[in-house]
Amino acid sequence: MKLKNVGLVGAMLLSGAALSMCTPKAADNGWQLVWEETFDSTDVNPEVWSRIDRGNVDWNNYMTKADTCYEMRDGNLVLKGIAAYEGDGDSVPYLTGGVYTKDKVAFGNGRMEVCAKLQGAKGAWPAIWMLPDPKRPDASWPHGGEIDIMERLSHDSIAYQTVHSYYTYELGHESNPPHGSTGAINPDDYNVYAVEIYPDSLSFYINDKHTFTYPRIETDLPEQFPFDGDFYLLIDMQLGGNWVGEVDPAQLPVEMLIDWVRFYKRKE
Repeated sequence: MKLKNVGLVGAMLLSGAALSMCTPKAADNGWQLVWEETFDSTDVNPEVWSRIDRGNVDWNNYMTKADTCYEMRDGNLVLKGIAAYEGDGDSVPYLTGGVYTKDKVAFGNGRMEVCAKLQGAKGAWPAIWMLPDPKRPDASWPHGGEIDIMERLSHDSIAYQTVHSYYTYELGHESNPPHGSTGAINPDDYNVYAVEIYPDSLSFYINDKHTFTYPRIETDLPEQFPFDGDFYLLIDMQLGGNWVGEVDPAQLPVEMLIDWVRFYKRKE
């Protein structure tokens, strides 16, 4: 993991030199900032981020690495969902942008916070989430687990926060314990989405308001809590799919603006 100078970061925050659309929520609650990304350069740091390849499932079947879906603007990473245009050499109706830290930066126990503004559009499905580091022996889905820090559908004024695992998905135990919840967002402004990862639980927050906690429980069933290893972070603008439904191309383009990402450890 690439660490930045925590003392310098703190001084900048106190002096007001580091301007931000969101107030960090963990700074005075027993957490120590150990890593951050502020998107203040002309491009994302290639040592940390990669553009996401296209796949064949709902969330990534329109993904592109083309510059048309990426922009650095006013200290934000802007990820776009657009209608495909004639002559772009692609066969899909839409194009979306996304980045991840896969094979570059991994995160373990601690608190992940992301400040983001989400434009709404029918069929828009932006997400901030985590998947197991490929180096883990249980990295295949769903065995290694999935941590959904934020998913928003279309023009919703709520965001979904969910965990998935072999226990919840293959065995179907979604309510013992409950594996997700929702929280209110300001749909026209920036919001801070967070998860705290502990050896025995995951706790989720929106604008520092607790939404739910997913605990490790005593059970004879396998893989109920595969969340005590390293994960990488994904941030992506998605369009369409079985969950969010059809896209209205008249409401495109749609943007997802990421102001910053911060990762904290508990102060000793």
